[in-house]
Amino acid sequence: MARLTLRITGRELPGADCGEYHRVHVGTQRGREPDQLVSAGAAEAVFEIPVETFTAADGTPDFRGPYVQGRRGARFVYLTWGELPPGGGPAAPDGFRMFRRAKFLLGDLPPEAAAGGVAETSLGLTDPQGLPLCAALRPPRITWRLSGADADGQGGGGGAAARAGR
Repeated sequence: MARLTLRITGRELPGADCGEYHRVHVGTQRGREPDQLVSAGAAEAVFEIPVETFTAADGTPDFRGPYVQGRRGARFVYLTWGELPPGGGPAAPDGFRMFRRAKFLLGDLPPEAAAGGVAETSLGLTDPQGLPLCAALRPPRITWRLSGADADGQGGGGGAAARAGR
């Protein structure tokens, strides 16, 4: 088993108010709950998602962890978009109302990712209509780059950062 951190850098976020939505946030999905929420008004959001990699009985790579969704052979992680109620904030996501998700398929990772380390991708998170990007995001739309273990050497992750903007 190896530890892999998925680092997803979102740029060009749609804004905290977009379309019919207000107080919009984006975050990872841990099980059924939002996590690592960042305002969609930020200039950039960086999500680090810890994943365990292992070799299945048939010799193929597989993935698990609290952020990993889907059945074997079709595993993925989500970025989830939703509205927070007035007075709600990323530290207290009670009342988060999800309205869209973006899916990152783990089968699209380079085979070398099974050894652990960090797999990074960067993309714009606003669709052509100015709304939060959703759907399955696959190559060539995204490209995963691999690097060694993250700064703590553990492949940990599980954090989000935002740069102020809009």
